[in-house]
Amino acid sequence: MTTTTAPAGGPAVDTSPSGAAAGGPRRRTGRLRRIGLPYLLLLPALVLELLVHLVPMVIGIVMSFKELTQFYIRDWGTAPWSGLDNYKVSVDFDAPVGEALLHSFLVTVGFTLLSVGLCWLIGTAAAVFMQDTFRGRGLLRALFLVPYALPVYAAVITWVFMFQHDNGLVNHVLHDQLGLTDKPSFWLIGDNSFLALLTVSVWKGWPFAFLIVMAGLQNIPKELYEAAALDGAGMWQQIRRITLPSLRPVNQVLVLVLFLWTFNDFNTPYVLFGKSAPAAADLISVHIYQASFVTWNFGTGSAMSVLLLLFLLLVTGGYLALTSRGRRTAA
Repeated sequence: MTTTTAPAGGPAVDTSPSGAAAGGPRRRTGRLRRIGLPYLLLLPALVLELLVHLVPMVIGIVMSFKELTQFYIRDWGTAPWSGLDNYKVSVDFDAPVGEALLHSFLVTVGFTLLSVGLCWLIGTAAAVFMQDTFRGRGLLRALFLVPYALPVYAAVITWVFMFQHDNGLVNHVLHDQLGLTDKPSFWLIGDNSFLALLTVSVWKGWPFAFLIVMAGLQNIPKELYEAAALDGAGMWQQIRRITLPSLRPVNQVLVLVLFLWTFNDFNTPYVLFGKSAPAAADLISVHIYQASFVTWNFGTGSAMSVLLLLFLLLVTGGYLALTSRGRRTAA
């Protein structure tokens, strides 16, 4: 039976079961649209991620199993399969190729540990110092972020001129002004190249640590410091007992990001030294580039890249497992 009601001054409304059932599919359609909209908005980003990162990574893995040299550049798909030969050559540390890769790996590990440690230390110290209110604090914060805001090429090429042997600013200050060296030093070749690379990396990276730690400090209640001061805790005790424990979640993410960025850094050593980095500053990113695009052995270079990827995945997984276990223990 169909009933129709007509409100005063309004149109008739169908209150029959068939009229109520008609709204069911429409409600379900609207609910599906609301659920599917976020995935639809994420679809362009997922497609770009697939094209920019995943597809080249899969191609690189396939290339690592091929004997891909300059003779097969035009049609790399026709290169013969070499199996695990490229990996065997890369990890044969008694042979020249493997020995050079091991040396580059050890240099990169030492460089990364020093760079990440110094970036975190300087950034944290600057962020803690900036918590106090004083005149000109806003300007000083802006100046601290200049190295992070500058384009990498413009910043590093400036350091190249500063490290010049004859008329560079570094030698002018250290030798001519302060007299700390007996003669002008060579900074872009020899053993000093490691110090030059480390200096540029820390100068470029510590503002990011400063920015992240400064944001994390905003979430620490000031009442904790006031209560600690009333109990007689000094500045170092407050940093040790309040600041560092409160910043632990922030520092866990910060250290991981800095480690991955620094270990994979290619732009800084490439702009600083060119295609051929000195042995003391032979980072693995530039080493793989030389193995691929200088010697034209893309198969071996791809195998080195895959080994580097596996190492970073292993370190990242171990670090996340260790930090998550520490959070559960602290909780």
